[in-house]
Amino acid sequence: MHLISVNTGRDRTSDDRSGPGGAFADGLRTGIDKRPVTGPVAVAAPGPKGVAGSGLAGDTVVNLRHHGGDHQAVYAFAREDLDGWERELGRRLPDGSFGENLTTGGLDVNGARIGERWRIGTDLVLEVASPRIPCRTFADWLGEAGWIRRFTQQAAPGAYLRVVTPGEIRAGDPVTVVHRPGHEVSVSVVFRAMTTERALLPAVLAAGDALDPEVRRKALTYVERQEAGTARQEPGA
Repeated sequence: MHLISVNTGRDRTSDDRSGPGGAFADGLRTGIDKRPVTGPVAVAAPGPKGVAGSGLAGDTVVNLRHHGGDHQAVYAFAREDLDGWERELGRRLPDGSFGENLTTGGLDVNGARIGERWRIGTDLVLEVASPRIPCRTFADWLGEAGWIRRFTQQAAPGAYLRVVTPGEIRAGDPVTVVHRPGHEVSVSVVFRAMTTERALLPAVLAAGDALDPEVRRKALTYVERQEAGTARQEPGA
């Protein structure tokens, strides 16, 4: 298991470059255009969402309301999944094409459990926090018809990670799983719970405090509504 590339992006508009699909919304500002960098990249916890952006030095997050912050400090996507999309879409997808900071090799990113910890290189330790939920910017960037639906059906979204121990990383660094929680709540399970299989939401609470707070709130709200509905249906309620 290793890093194939470390990718960062700067603040761009559609005037700087169209997306890999050849079409990009006019005037859209985004940091999704991630490209591999050479040499070491410092990674540290960026701070709270809404104020802070990426955990990688030199990487830009434009929409701080929906992206970035401590629970989305780093985004990882498996090269094996990019290869699968290359075959399906019939076009080349270079490392960083999905806006990922880390393109990994030999690592089951979507099967990783929430709270699982990875050591990358010598010092950096990251913790799996949540799946990536596709947005309109991602769809515009790829330029593929029905992209959000197609990506969602695949249920292989890649993982957002938080920084436990800061450090420097570079392409080729080994990735070691140093902690794997005892529950069965994987990145893919949380993604399905948040998108196509809402009935899974109660089950994701087994991940405990390792859940992204936004995911935890949605799961608890779902449980409360289900319990309230059950109470109304009981005799004498």
